[in-house]
Amino acid sequence: MDLRGHLDLLLLTALRRIEPGHGYALITALREQSAGTFDLPEGTVYPALHRLERDGLVQSEWSTESGRRRRVYRLTQAGADAVTVKQQEWTIFQAGVRAVVEGWA
Repeated sequence: MDLRGHLDLLLLTALRRIEPGHGYALITALREQSAGTFDLPEGTVYPALHRLERDGLVQSEWSTESGRRRRVYRLTQAGADAVTVKQQEWTIFQAGVRAVVEGWA
């Protein structure tokens, strides 16, 4: 499935629900919430998280859980604001696609 343009919304929304969360927890949450539709590889998620961090939408820090060192991510205020904007954009986009697809079905 091509996620271009939607990956940020998926990651930011999942992070808002589980934060703080490490990359694998995000992968698991997306897979479970989508009933397997979004079973994203680490090679997709971690570069996106690094980009979101560079863009100031998430911040990360090292954490040790059960003796394992992991990088955990949190939304910044800009990231929380971006979730709201991206969800509004998605609602408009989804309604437009539905109108076209169902109107010609």
